[in-house]
Amino acid sequence: MKLLRVGNKGKEKPAALDTNSKIRDLSSVIKDLTPDNLTHSTIEKLKNLDLKNLPELSNSERIGSCISNPGKFVAIGLNYSDHAEETGAKVPSEPIVFMKATSCVNGPNDDIEITSYSKKLDWEVELGIVIGKEAKNISEKDS
Repeated sequence: MKLLRVGNKGKEKPAALDTNSKIRDLSSVIKDLTPDNLTHSTIEKLKNLDLKNLPELSNSERIGSCISNPGKFVAIGLNYSDHAEETGAKVPSEPIVFMKATSCVNGPNDDIEITSYSKKLDWEVELGIVIGKEAKNISEKDS
């Protein structure tokens, strides 16, 4: 099951893409796709739904960010040697970890707002991962 959020920015509703690529409204089942709402039990409940019984939404609806109100946006800089090379930087021996504001999360076709004083903008492809369990100070083996 593919979960998504559709609708105008700031007014998205939870939805799922069914096996026939139809968008189904999940708002009667879950209020929104937020870190607090996406528990293991909720995901199991969603997996057991017969999506054909849910209202169909227009495929022309705007697709929003995959999750509302993410807790953290942790990023790794220069994580590809090619990217380090094209910036003129050396490949770091240790990962460069930094945070981004959660307001940077956007839908796949949304515009990116560029400030009038911006001198340079570099595009990047980001991969978002939702981690289902909290963990701290665990070994690499147990991660």
